[in-house]
Amino acid sequence: MSRAGLSEAASESGWRGGWRQGLSYGGLGLPLAFVALPLYVVLPNHYASTFGIPLATLGTLLLGARLLDAVADPWIGHMVDRWFTTGLRRLAWAGVLAALVLALGFRGLFFPNVTGESALLWWCGGVLAATYLAYSVLSVIHQAWGARLGGDEAQRARIVGWREALSLVGVLVASVLPSAAGLEASTAVFAVLLALALVASVWAPRPGASARDTATHQAQTAAAPIAASPWQTPGFRRLLAVFLVNGIASAVPATLVLFFIRDRLQAPAFEPLFLASYFAAGALSMPVWVRLVRRLGLARAWLAGMVLAVAAFAWAALLGAGDVAAFTAVCIASGIALGADLALPGAMLAGVIQRAGHAGRLEGRYFGWWNFATKLNLALAAGIALPLLAAFGYQPGGRDAQALQALTIAYCLLPCALKLAAAGLLHLLWIRGEAR
Repeated sequence: MSRAGLSEAASESGWRGGWRQGLSYGGLGLPLAFVALPLYVVLPNHYASTFGIPLATLGTLLLGARLLDAVADPWIGHMVDRWFTTGLRRLAWAGVLAALVLALGFRGLFFPNVTGESALLWWCGGVLAATYLAYSVLSVIHQAWGARLGGDEAQRARIVGWREALSLVGVLVASVLPSAAGLEASTAVFAVLLALALVASVWAPRPGASARDTATHQAQTAAAPIAASPWQTPGFRRLLAVFLVNGIASAVPATLVLFFIRDRLQAPAFEPLFLASYFAAGALSMPVWVRLVRRLGLARAWLAGMVLAVAAFAWAALLGAGDVAAFTAVCIASGIALGADLALPGAMLAGVIQRAGHAGRLEGRYFGWWNFATKLNLALAAGIALPLLAAFGYQPGGRDAQALQALTIAYCLLPCALKLAAAGLLHLLWIRGEAR
């Protein structure tokens, strides 16, 4: 397509680029990522260290809550598609209600109103399920909105890049704020950021009229079975297979990073430095990955990110107590690789939706299943890694050499093996097919 044609397509879709549109659309990613880091990384350590919940019990609880949330995502995606076709008012009210539940649930998780192990587990499980569901509604709305803006590979990468770059800013703030100001201040800041993002979304670019608001699209969306359409698309199945394996590779170290820093590196004072380096590198790398997409394409750029991640985590396996500078470098390198993981697969999925002829109709269902896979990865990471570490004798704060070796294998080498498997699948199922 000519440059003029691309410009016309962007105009029809409502996406013209620039800071205003990027911030108004991508802004919601900041509070959503802000809340995600404490939920997936800080919460397990908080309940284990502060309340003394055993790791095996905690892992089972997190597995159950995340699986329940994941199962709901395809249904949420179905509802989001309906909200898009019936007008933005219902979509807006659903977003506001979900935001309220999310803000209250986030605070309730870290400041439970009960005592005793049994009561804490019930409280954590119930509040966590509600919080996850609210988070899912906002996430699917946000992702489906971006996919409906359309465009070629470079434009899709820019749209997702804005969302994920601002998400990483949110994670960066969340990685520093709890240590610097405490969890109480963090929950208040999150509520303010979420409210500001919802207000800013009023000025977000709208999907083109040709992709919605027609009787045909409404009828097709309402009639399509909840599970059928995405899974009948071969490109979606291939991409999801790669995404699943790569996602588990990323979820395992995300679950174990604080344990590795505190017990293997024995450097808890440097947690803000490590996490800030990781997420800042990811956010700053977004323009680099977008530029690389223009030269290599989405799939090959993602493959380069996987290779970089393997090199970083293989190096981390050699580190021990006091290796602060070396682990900071690992965090920067793996953070750059994170930028590829965040920006490129979502842009590839938007392309799959376009090529399948489902643009403007079924984005919610695609991203519902996509988020199901994301949460399945996180659930497996918590439900498998934590009980396995407990089985090998590891406990938070311990210094047993064998247990620390098991922690190193789980945090560093297992992700490397999974990343290599994901890279092989990407080449076999996607890149080789493009070459034919």
